[in-house]
Amino acid sequence: MTTPAPVRPSPTSMSAGRAVAPDLARGLLLLFIVLANAPFYLWGQPSGMTSAHPSDATGADLVWQTISLVAIDARSYPMFAFLFGYGIWQLYRRQAEQGVDQVTAKRLLRKRHLWMIAFGAVHALLFWMGDVIGAYGLAGLILASIFLDRRDFTIKLTAWILAGLTALSGISVLAAGLVLPAVVPPGAFGIPTGGDEIDFLRFPQAEGNYLLSALFRLGLWVGVSAFQLLGFIIPIAILIALVAARAGILEEPEKHLPLLRRTAILGIAIAWGFGIVVALQNAGMLLPSEYSWAWTQLNTLAGLAGGLGYIAVFALIAARVRTRPPGVVRGALQALGKRSLSGYLFQSVVFAPLMSAWGIGLGTQLSSWSIALIAFATWLVSVVLAALLERTGKRGPAEWLLRRLVYGTSPTAA
Repeated sequence: MTTPAPVRPSPTSMSAGRAVAPDLARGLLLLFIVLANAPFYLWGQPSGMTSAHPSDATGADLVWQTISLVAIDARSYPMFAFLFGYGIWQLYRRQAEQGVDQVTAKRLLRKRHLWMIAFGAVHALLFWMGDVIGAYGLAGLILASIFLDRRDFTIKLTAWILAGLTALSGISVLAAGLVLPAVVPPGAFGIPTGGDEIDFLRFPQAEGNYLLSALFRLGLWVGVSAFQLLGFIIPIAILIALVAARAGILEEPEKHLPLLRRTAILGIAIAWGFGIVVALQNAGMLLPSEYSWAWTQLNTLAGLAGGLGYIAVFALIAARVRTRPPGVVRGALQALGKRSLSGYLFQSVVFAPLMSAWGIGLGTQLSSWSIALIAFATWLVSVVLAALLERTGKRGPAEWLLRRLVYGTSPTAA
């Protein structure tokens, strides 16, 4: 029988402040998220099979797509999953520090994850079929019940096994994509690669009837959430985060500088290196477009490496600044990080009615670079709103609601 891992005290449990790195990372990460999601709202244009970006881009659109494919796409959600997993252990540990027994603490976590699934379903029904709140809630519900009290070795071994299976699968898919063009001529499958068709992930945005679009969104969300969980990337990121959180890597990053530097350099090099390959495919310089799916699975694994690399960069920044009083920019970013759930939902509140056919319908008028500018502006507004809430001492509305649903008026919620 496995001996449960002890709940170690937080390195900063006796300090008055929050850890800088997680909030700083979440605040900046929300910019990555909105930029990664924006192309799905360009419902008036067909996309290629490599990404959500419109196909046959040129000029400024191709330049932005290249930047996004190398540095942002498939790199953002693993980073968010890591921070979510890190938060699971922080919440569990905080309950232990407040004297809450493990059974009650686990019950609170289960309740929180179930409410996250409900949040995700409502988010998908109202605005965005690509919601990740529900997928993370489901992953947290399963993984926390299995691994929360396991030893680090067990968690690491599981993460490595899942990563190995993903890599083997990705290599097999890539091999098939490289071999098939020589065996089956392009066009033999009859798969459209251009024209006026709209892919199924854009159906909800292209549907002018809001009620019908809501049904599309909810149905797609169920499939997307299952795919995210079964694709192993989110579970791997959460498992790695549990081990990192036990070591307090983001609370006291200055004690882990060699590890953080190695992770930053290696992770970003892997992600950007493979991202360049995907960008070349997007530009039509490698495989025939009909076989561009060959790169997708390995790119998601490279994205996990990149997400961890970015987290390490944020931790290295935090190691330099966490003992200093925050300036205006850092304070605003940390304020958004504290309210990341509200910031994430705010993006959909802006984009869905602005871009969709049932709303204003700007999705047919914009291109890759112009919608990226709107995404950046949306993120900036969320930063300002978070800073204002921080100044008044108020939580984000989504954080307040989730906290109230999970904890009620219990003093352990403090």
